[in-house]
Amino acid sequence: MTAISETAIEDLLEQGVRNIWYALCPSHFVGDTPISLRRCGYKMALWRGLDGAVHALEDHCPHRGAPLSMGIPMDDRIACGYHGVQVDKNGVAVSVPGAPGCALEGRKATRTFPIEEAAGMIFAYIGDKLHPEPPPLVLPEQLTSPEYSSFLCYAEWGGDYRYVIDNVMDPMHGTFLHKQSHSMSFGDTRAEFDIRETDTGFIFEKQGQRNVNFDWSEWADTGLHWLRLEIPYPKTGGPGGNFHIIGTYTPIGKTMSAVVHWRCRKVSGWRRDTWRFLYKNRLEARHWRVLEQDRVMLEQFEPGANRREMLYQHDKGLVRARKYLRNKAQAQLEALNG
Repeated sequence: MTAISETAIEDLLEQGVRNIWYALCPSHFVGDTPISLRRCGYKMALWRGLDGAVHALEDHCPHRGAPLSMGIPMDDRIACGYHGVQVDKNGVAVSVPGAPGCALEGRKATRTFPIEEAAGMIFAYIGDKLHPEPPPLVLPEQLTSPEYSSFLCYAEWGGDYRYVIDNVMDPMHGTFLHKQSHSMSFGDTRAEFDIRETDTGFIFEKQGQRNVNFDWSEWADTGLHWLRLEIPYPKTGGPGGNFHIIGTYTPIGKTMSAVVHWRCRKVSGWRRDTWRFLYKNRLEARHWRVLEQDRVMLEQFEPGANRREMLYQHDKGLVRARKYLRNKAQAQLEALNG
C-alpha cells in the first residue's frame, strides 16, 4: 500500500473528513425553489418536494454541467434550465427531452446526499465510495430531550472551520477575550487541565474549577462531530441553571465556514416561557456580542498560523481534537487506497 502523503491528509481535512453528518444550513433556508450551497468540497442543490422533504443533489447536470439549482423543481426532480434534462432525487436522469432513449436516460449520473432535518437544521451525510450509507444522526440530549429548550444560531465566518473547533476546545480564551462578558469575567487565568474520556470522545476540563466560567469543553463523535460546553448563569439570567452551548462546524471552502450553535437551557412549563422571553429580549444580543469577539479574532488568523505555534498546557484539548481528525482522515485515505 502506498503511503498517504501529508498533502493528501491536509487536503481531506480542509474539505472535512468523510463518512459523517455535517450541518448545512437552517431549515428555513430551503423551500420549493432550489438553492445552491458549497459545503465539504461539493456544490449542492437543495429543494423541498411537495411533501416538504428536503432533497440534495450535486449542483451539476450530468449533460453539460449546468447548475441544477438554476433549473425548474418538479416535486422529487429538477429539470435543468439549460436543456431540460430531468434529474430525480436519487440522481437518476429520468428524462432527456432533446434525445429520448439516449444512454444518459435512466442512468444514475448525479451524486446525491442523504438528508436529515432536526433541531432547526438540515444535515447531509458526506460519505466516500466505501461508505455510501449513512449511520443514524445522533444529537446530544440538549437538542432531543423535551426537558430542554434551545435557540439555533447560524453564521458564516471567514477562515478555516478548524480554527472554530480550536477556539471551542480552548476554554482559557474565554477568561481573556471575553473577560467583559456578563458570564465570563471570573475564574483562574492559570488553571491546569485534565482530559477525561467519554463514550463518544473526551472532555477537556480545568482542575478544581466548576460552575465559575467556561470551565470545560467536550468533543464528541456520534456520526456527527459536535462540541459542548456550559456557562454558569447568575439568577439574573433567568431560570434553568447553566447555559448549554452545542456547536458543530462545516467547511464551506478554504476561507469560509458554516458556524452552528444551539443555546440551550433545561426548562419546562412557565420557566420555559420565561427563559425564552428573557433570551429574545435581553440575552441574545449579549451572546451575539461574545460570538462576534470570536469571529473578529479568528478571521484575522493567517491560513498557516497553526503551523507556527508554540503551544503549552492549556492547548492539550485542541491538540487532542486535531489528532483525532488527522487520524480519521489518514485512516479513510488508507482504506480508499486499499
